[in-house]
Amino acid sequence: MLLIIFYNYTVCCYNLLYMNYWLMKSEPECYSIDDLKKDAVEHWDGTRNYQVRNMMRDDMAVGDLALFYHSNAGKETGCVGIMKVHSKAYPDPTQFDPKSDHPDPKSDPDNPRWLCVDMKYVEHLDRLVSLQEIKLDPKFDSMPLVQKGNRLSVFPIKKTHFDRVVKLGSTTV
Repeated sequence: MLLIIFYNYTVCCYNLLYMNYWLMKSEPECYSIDDLKKDAVEHWDGTRNYQVRNMMRDDMAVGDLALFYHSNAGKETGCVGIMKVHSKAYPDPTQFDPKSDHPDPKSDPDNPRWLCVDMKYVEHLDRLVSLQEIKLDPKFDSMPLVQKGNRLSVFPIKKTHFDRVVKLGSTTV
């Protein structure tokens, strides 16, 4: 019994110390934070970038936290909520579905090219933290989102950036 309690405590502390943080983009007309709230858990599909695929496979872990970012949304572009990685990476089923928005006829079912992860809704931010607001805050100067040439839809962020966005998005003190 004592060994089980110690193991659970060790795993809990390890996850808190070594958790990864992510920013994951979606166009709200395709899939929004409200859609994720309604679904509770949904696969993050349609990624067709090898670097993102490799991060999902090699770096994402169940329990990691991510900012949900509405992209290409005009004045509403920015961070709108928090979600959690709910599964390890697995083959993205949309690559094999010719009717999906993201088919890949060259992907082999015996050796799938593309992966996805399940994401679980955690909460909406109290308010949008806009891209403009992030760009104007010097505390985000090293964040990949504001770096020239970064076009990835999923990327790791520092805990300090995650915490700063959550703080800015909160209306409570």
